Amino acid sequence: MARARRLELAEALALGPGWRHACYALLHAPDPGILFGRLPLRYAILMQMRFDGRLGFPGGFVDSQDSSLEDGLNRGLLELLGEAAAAFRVERPDYRSSHAGSRPRVVAHFYAKSLTLEQLLAVEASATGAKDHGLEVLGLVRVPLYPA
Repeated sequence: MARARRLELAEALALGPGWRHACYALLHAPDPGILFGRLPLRYAILMQMRFDGRLGFPGGFVDSQDSSLEDGLNRGLLELLGEAAAAFRVERPDYRSSHAGSRPRVVAHFYAKSLTLEQLLAVEASATGAKDHGLEVLGLVRVPLYPA
C-alpha cells in the first residue's frame, strides 16, 4: 500500500479528474458526565463500526452531483447516521486536513464538528433508521475522551 501524503486543501481540489475525493467527520460533544463517580468524561466522540469490521469516522465518497466537498459529506452523513444528521451541517471552517494516496487515487478530507451532547445523542438514536444501517454501517460507538 502506498503512503499517503498530506496536501493543502487548495492543492487537493486542483488535482485532475482521475482523482476521487472522500470526506470523513469526527463528531464530538462536551460531556459533563462522571463515570464510576470519579472519572470525568470530558468529550464523547462518535465512530462507526464499518462493514469490514473496522472502526472509522462517518463519511464517504463525494459524488459528481455534489456541489462541494461539504455537500457530499453532509449527504453521506444523512445516509449513514439518519435524520438527526439534518440538524447540523459540516462546513468549510470544520475542515482539518487532506491526505492523498496514489493507489488508488483518492484524497481523504478530514473534518471535526462540535455538537451539543443532545445533538450527538439524537444522532445515536436515529442511526438505526439510517439508509445504510446494517449494510455499510453496523452500528455506532461512543468513544469517551478521558483526562490524561
